[in-house]
Amino acid sequence: MLQVAIQKRLGDFELDVSFDAPAGVTAIFGRSGSGKTSLVNAVAGLLNPDAGRIVLGDQVLFDAGSGTRRAPQQRRIGYVFQDARLFPHMSVERNLRYGGDHDAERVIEVLGLGDLLARRPAGLSGGEKQRVALGRALMSDPQILLLDEPLAALDAPRKAEILPYIERLRDTVQVPMLYVSHDVSEVARLATTLVILDAGSVVASGPVGEVLSRPAAVPLLGVRDAGAVIVTKVAGRLLDDGLTELVFSGGRIMLPGILGTLGQTVRLRIPAQDVILSRTAPKGISALNVLPVTITVLEQGRGPGVAVGLKAGDDALLARVTRRSASRMELAVGQQVFAIIKATAVGPEDVG
Repeated sequence: MLQVAIQKRLGDFELDVSFDAPAGVTAIFGRSGSGKTSLVNAVAGLLNPDAGRIVLGDQVLFDAGSGTRRAPQQRRIGYVFQDARLFPHMSVERNLRYGGDHDAERVIEVLGLGDLLARRPAGLSGGEKQRVALGRALMSDPQILLLDEPLAALDAPRKAEILPYIERLRDTVQVPMLYVSHDVSEVARLATTLVILDAGSVVASGPVGEVLSRPAAVPLLGVRDAGAVIVTKVAGRLLDDGLTELVFSGGRIMLPGILGTLGQTVRLRIPAQDVILSRTAPKGISALNVLPVTITVLEQGRGPGVAVGLKAGDDALLARVTRRSASRMELAVGQQVFAIIKATAVGPEDVG
């Protein structure tokens, strides 16, 4: 567990944050200038807070009250930047072992680096370089991993290439990982915990599915990026139609393509703007996914929109409708309605 409660003034900007990060991926999300990199640098020891504490497990990394401040090299931190920062004159294997040789065979296997060991960075794709950077950080035997927008410089195909490896790290490496990002799809796919920053302060934090499904989070995420995260399992395939059938506590969802293997867990982000509500069970429509839900929250936005929190089984969904529609439908908390989700509403980047 990483525990952070610090304050730091940087000119006219003040960072004042408090949160806990358990094992798994804690995403630090926010707009540019919200304090994400400053926060991570404070954890790394590259930025000295004015006040507060940073505790990793039973080790105090920083405590303004007692004057404790561990140097960066004493914190056993693996740091991965936007650019891989590999040594160009070294092979992949030498770059990896520059960080150390902790659990080398397993790191190479998990990140799929075996075929790259003899190559040099100039001959690698962007995604391959970032995998090597991750491997180098892991082979230093870190107690925590810091990833500062590691995919920001990659195009969509390279992101798609490396995301499964980061998912594998999340599920196999039992250390806290702070993952800085401004991409909601990345956050929804990778994070177990979410911390949203705005103007240097924590404005929302908690399990990623819970935070993303809050209607109050819509203005923090942006109306186009707001949406809920649900965990499903592959139940079957309709091969003639090219569809995969997924089940979760709220029912069944059909999505295009061949997703995972039977019984495998699949995480989905369902954008709020792609969820349509109906007072009655719809008939004769093209949408394949119609789920009975209960309205839990109605949040009026500053503009013409209303964010609608929904309960589907034990899971939370989120819809966004116009104020006019909410009034015309007489939507109310506790009301049972139907959520309609087009099979094409969930893009490949929103499936983990």
